[in-house]
Amino acid sequence: MAIAVVVGNTLGSVASNPLAVAFAFAFAFAAYLTRLYKQYSKLKAFRGPPTSGWSNLWLVRAVMRQNTHVDFANVCEKYGSVARIAPNKLVTSSPELLFRMSAARSPYTRSDWYAGLRLPPGQDNIFSTMDEKKHTQRRAQMAEGYTGKTNTFLESTIDSHILNLVKLVRSKYISSSTEFIPMDLARKAAYFTMDVITDIAFRQSFGNLVDDRDTHRYIQSTEEMLPIMITLTSIPALSAFFQFPWVAKLFSPNDKDNTGVGKLIGIARKLVHERFTRKSVVDNDMMASFIAHGLSETDLVAESLLQILAGADTTATAIRATLLHLMSNPLAYRTLQAEIDSHVQEGLVSSPVIKEMEASEMKYLQAVIKEGLRIWPPVTGLLGKQSPAGGDEFEMDGHKVFIPGDTSVGYCAWGIHRNKEIFGPDADMFRPERWLTEDSSKLAVMNRTAELIWGYGKYQCLGRPVALMELNKVFVELVLNFDFELVDSTKPWKSANVGLWIQSDLWVRVTERGGRKNSDEGAK
Repeated sequence: MAIAVVVGNTLGSVASNPLAVAFAFAFAFAAYLTRLYKQYSKLKAFRGPPTSGWSNLWLVRAVMRQNTHVDFANVCEKYGSVARIAPNKLVTSSPELLFRMSAARSPYTRSDWYAGLRLPPGQDNIFSTMDEKKHTQRRAQMAEGYTGKTNTFLESTIDSHILNLVKLVRSKYISSSTEFIPMDLARKAAYFTMDVITDIAFRQSFGNLVDDRDTHRYIQSTEEMLPIMITLTSIPALSAFFQFPWVAKLFSPNDKDNTGVGKLIGIARKLVHERFTRKSVVDNDMMASFIAHGLSETDLVAESLLQILAGADTTATAIRATLLHLMSNPLAYRTLQAEIDSHVQEGLVSSPVIKEMEASEMKYLQAVIKEGLRIWPPVTGLLGKQSPAGGDEFEMDGHKVFIPGDTSVGYCAWGIHRNKEIFGPDADMFRPERWLTEDSSKLAVMNRTAELIWGYGKYQCLGRPVALMELNKVFVELVLNFDFELVDSTKPWKSANVGLWIQSDLWVRVTERGGRKNSDEGAK
């Protein structure tokens, strides 16, 4: 009480003295300007948009415009391969700097950009954890589960959903000379990848392809949630606020929800709990591998949600973007179709679904997959890494560069994978033939740069084997069985970027090729 009286009297005396009030405001303003100047000075060696040295305004605006992939590339092109985009944030289009930051023994760590990607809120997963030791341990626990070594159901699981996809297209969406039945390929790709990843994660598919709908409205909810999550990553203080339990309880998806991400959290908790209580036992699938390597029930829920959020969306993007570019490039489309037909005629393709090893022998198919991922990287978020406390000095383009300590350095996907010095003057063009060059040194540089699509070193994507298996199979089976044409080549789809892609309305006309006579027998 006495303290309150003293404070009140002091404030009263200050308020009654105009000079004291003016001095107090001047002192506060000077402190604010000093702070701003220190922020600006730290990275003054790096150029960027006018407001980037003083505030997050440019970055937040870029994220909200949902065009960050182009905005980051433009900044790097205008201001240099390492450019400033916020008071303590840089973005780089230099592959060598990214290799340096992500190398196994690199002193760089994950920045606070990742904190906004915890799901459920407050619960870290392998992607959001910023503790390097925990991240390394979790990778070791999970790596084996993503391969076919212990997960013996992996390839057959993907095959079953390939068959369901072919069956859905053939049974409902075949057009003819007398009938036009448009199909939204964007949604069907999402149904396919969602069914695959939920089946792999839980041994229980959502059944989107069988029902031909967004079961539980999960896909729609994800598209609504992603812009909010990525916007928060641009403002770490706000992101941290929404991770507080009482705030998360008010605003975040709840496992009691009947639809959307909340419904998914509920399903994940139920199925993981059943596995831990031994009511549902499968000894050689992904979940069993994770449990055998020490993941707790809470950990497994968080990792399952990440698998679905990241794995389904990114692979669906790769399918959509690659098929769109194939349909827009008749020469590439027919070349791929001819290669597939040739392998079928020579008895090099298994039935009812091609084996991954068989697909890996198709040179043009591999070029198409690489080119699709290059021209339209599924992940374009900053993925910021934090420089070591003492800073980092290195050579770049013949000049010494020093990045001060505790600076976040982000990834410019568009600038890297459309780099004309690496991929040629036609880097903005979809041309799979670039991967068939006989120039071994050029090919080595392209292949190494393309590794960044999957992350690199200690941050490389564990789901890469699963995604590549899906891509190898789905392109062969769709191109073998059907012909696809864009309904509107001038406006082929709706596509927005928030670090991941939100894509819809990829309307196509599908006609039958009859590449397989028995492929309409969907999985039972």
